[in-house]
Amino acid sequence: MIGALLPESVVAVEAFGEEGVREFGDAPLYPQEEALVARAVTKRRREFTVVRSCARHAMEKLGVPAQPVLPGERGAPQWPDGLTGSMTHCEGYCAAALVRAADLASLGIDAEPHAPLPEGVLSAVALPTEAERLGTLAAERPEVHWDRLLFSAKESVYKAWFPLTRKWLDFSEADIDLTPATPATPAPSAAPAEGPHGVFRARLLVPGPVIGGRRLAHFDGRWTVRRGLVATAVTVHHG
Repeated sequence: MIGALLPESVVAVEAFGEEGVREFGDAPLYPQEEALVARAVTKRRREFTVVRSCARHAMEKLGVPAQPVLPGERGAPQWPDGLTGSMTHCEGYCAAALVRAADLASLGIDAEPHAPLPEGVLSAVALPTEAERLGTLAAERPEVHWDRLLFSAKESVYKAWFPLTRKWLDFSEADIDLTPATPATPAPSAAPAEGPHGVFRARLLVPGPVIGGRRLAHFDGRWTVRRGLVATAVTVHHG
């Protein structure tokens, strides 16, 4: 699912539901990781373990020996030298996406349950312009929970932003325009679309990172709705 939203240079490994837990959940943690979840509840420990197992499988597919994945500044995962990547987990799903740093400047992925946001959350994360566009989209395509999709897109934008800037990006500092695919718009290349899908652009309302001598004014991403989940991904190219 996530891999279908990303360039071929990115290796994505994902785990769905109980099947994914059986495949990845018994993988051992490194001592440094074990210390981080020693007192965690079962659900937190399971997600922590599964998503790191996904990450290590992606490392191996890129020819990099498996290593611990520890949180760094603001909780961002610290990747082996020469790699960049992103992780996500929600109820019933975990995924990691890694790429050689020579191939992409940064990337961010996120997955969420395809369900409405809890009461009061949309007003906390959406700009007035975004909320207006969501109303139009909801009238035209009511099968999509656009509020949850916007939240996921903002998460992916932040995950791609932070490694490039080492700065916080508030929900109000990126204006995201979600666009559903039309019959003329190709589905994600890795697989036929199983549900609604499309693209989005995040216009940065603060100075963007400088990549290849050029200051970025926006990030671009893709989204899909499949298997009861909404997934988003942002990739930042070198120039």
